[in-house]
Amino acid sequence: MKAKKLLIPVLGASLLFPTVAGAAEQKPTVNTPAADLRATLDQLLSEHYVLAVESLTKMYDGAKDADETYKKLDQNAVDMEPAIASVYGKEGAAEFERIFRAHNEYTDDLVKATKENDAQGKAMVDKEIEQFVQEFSKFLATATEGKLPQQAAEDALRLHEQQVKEAFDDYVKGDYKGSYEAFREGFKHMYTISKVLSTAITTQMPEKFNNTKADAPAADLRSTLNSLASEHFALAVMGMQKGFESAKDYDYVTWAENANTADFKAAMKSIYGQAGADQFEKIWQTNHINAQAEIASAAAEGNKDAMMQAENKLSKTFATDFGNFLGAATENNLPAKDATAALMKHEQTVIDTFDQYMNGSYADELNTYREGYQIMFGVGQALGNAIVTQMPEKFASTNMPTQMPKTGMGGASETTNSSSMTMWMSFGALALAGVAFFAQRARKAQQ
Repeated sequence: MKAKKLLIPVLGASLLFPTVAGAAEQKPTVNTPAADLRATLDQLLSEHYVLAVESLTKMYDGAKDADETYKKLDQNAVDMEPAIASVYGKEGAAEFERIFRAHNEYTDDLVKATKENDAQGKAMVDKEIEQFVQEFSKFLATATEGKLPQQAAEDALRLHEQQVKEAFDDYVKGDYKGSYEAFREGFKHMYTISKVLSTAITTQMPEKFNNTKADAPAADLRSTLNSLASEHFALAVMGMQKGFESAKDYDYVTWAENANTADFKAAMKSIYGQAGADQFEKIWQTNHINAQAEIASAAAEGNKDAMMQAENKLSKTFATDFGNFLGAATENNLPAKDATAALMKHEQTVIDTFDQYMNGSYADELNTYREGYQIMFGVGQALGNAIVTQMPEKFASTNMPTQMPKTGMGGASETTNSSSMTMWMSFGALALAGVAFFAQRARKAQQ
């Protein structure tokens, strides 16, 4: 299969969820030009992060799909060009691609220096990274006419690069818990960057985006769901491969998946209360997360019957059960049959990616992976809009909602203080925590 550019994620959502995406536009809505821009950046930047970390770890391990993973990292940079061109024209997009694409090239240098314990080589990589941070932050500040200040861009980019290296360095040291903690923090940080950048662009060019806001409550909801769903997909694929290979870090991928599930459950609780959250967790875990582990285990043992049974749990039983849950939870603003069909498509990409990896078809595997990753942003769009349509009064202003209404899923939490709003505040808090975390490590390293 030849590598191909992926469509901007918002273009495919109506195919995945025809009833919701094709419905008459309502206000408020997640389907605004500004929210679409943010979702596009959500996808491309978060995918960049996942592929950057995986390229480093796979190269270090000498994994058979390491070269293909790096090719997809490079292709991800190329795929950013249309999105940037739509805002800043071909010249701006070409400059963006030149700077951004070139910074991926330190991957091989860092792996080589790490394997050889070459302090001078590592120092050269650090210098290259800092040059990228300064050059790219200046580009962003100039392009946005100062709406994204250069110092803010520098800080965000420098933290991103530190998080990539932290995840890799801990992996090399065998500190897998630390590696996956850094991975999760770094993944979330990409969504902070996409919010800041899309807000700067839409503030700079309000007419181009119909005066809609990238940081509106509905856009925040869509982005939150994008983050949870896409991280789940990345960890699911990673976990199945690690399980099949009996990798040393398999238990820690499982830990990361469980942490993602907990975050998803907290989001469901903030919207649908404890009863809805508990129901979500039961469906999500039983024939979904557990089924993925069963597939990997059966494949490692060569048990085709057990593998097929687990795949049916995943692609049919879970998809139907969770589709029905979403239909009921959203009061049919996301029809169960549409949700089920989309979930089946999602789970099939998980299965296909694993099968292709297991059979050594690494180019096909990475292409299917990227298609599957993109699907998750259709999920965020459709589910987000269903929730906003169901509860429009909570997303009608630029202020964050402070309380969710009671619903047939068990009602909102009786607690209305800030702790119930974890879903809405998590990205900003995590970004600040990440800055403090890496600043502390930097100080320790200098001591």
